[in-house]
Amino acid sequence: MRCLWLCLLWFFAALVWFAAPVWAVECHDLQLQGTGYSVCKIDMRHDDMRLFLRGADGLLYGEFTTLNTALEAQGQTLGFAMNAGMYHPDRRPVGYYVEEGAEYMRLLSGASVGNFGLLPNGLLCLTDRSIEVVETRRFMARKQSCRFATQSGPMLVIDGALHPRFLKQSKSRYRRNGVGTRANGVEAIFVMSKSLVTFHQFASLFKDYLGVPQALYFDGNVSRLFAPILNRNDPGRKMGPIIAAVRSKP
Repeated sequence: MRCLWLCLLWFFAALVWFAAPVWAVECHDLQLQGTGYSVCKIDMRHDDMRLFLRGADGLLYGEFTTLNTALEAQGQTLGFAMNAGMYHPDRRPVGYYVEEGAEYMRLLSGASVGNFGLLPNGLLCLTDRSIEVVETRRFMARKQSCRFATQSGPMLVIDGALHPRFLKQSKSRYRRNGVGTRANGVEAIFVMSKSLVTFHQFASLFKDYLGVPQALYFDGNVSRLFAPILNRNDPGRKMGPIIAAVRSKP
């Protein structure tokens, strides 16, 4: 009888396991020098990563819940999401934006006001099999194509070095989020600070703790994270571009 009960328990456990979406996305919280961060790692060999701005009706998603509802109508669901790049008040992307190979905003390479124009800036480029943070002018020289792309700025880490304009003694502190990519071209690490940090602090996390050679800043005041693993579905301002891991529902 005991064996029968054990077998039934294993059977139902297996049903739950195979019925639930299994994500390769790994998320955890960490403390570094008194500051908390949420960190999510994705692997393009296992995670279906995409950028989203508007639905089929032409309306901006703006919210994780709105995007997830639209995906569920297509038999899909979100496993991770984050705001991904700066945008105008009407939520149009400030810089280069590509979705499913279609360019919606051109690449901007010149210096300008604000964080976006604090050169060098860069972009996140996704293909079917790779994910890479690339400095803007290097991207222009390569003439590479992306299935999805979002431009933002400034770069946080360039070839293993901090952005040259970051000052350790800076007084500018915000809740910030960004992404770093590994040299293998398939792994990316998304980070959001839980409290106010300087650019120097935030970039140093990518460089010294995470050890990524390239990292890009996404935004500050509007930073938001969707991570079921961490029970996170952050409220806040309406977003422009959203980057997400998508999976078919069972």
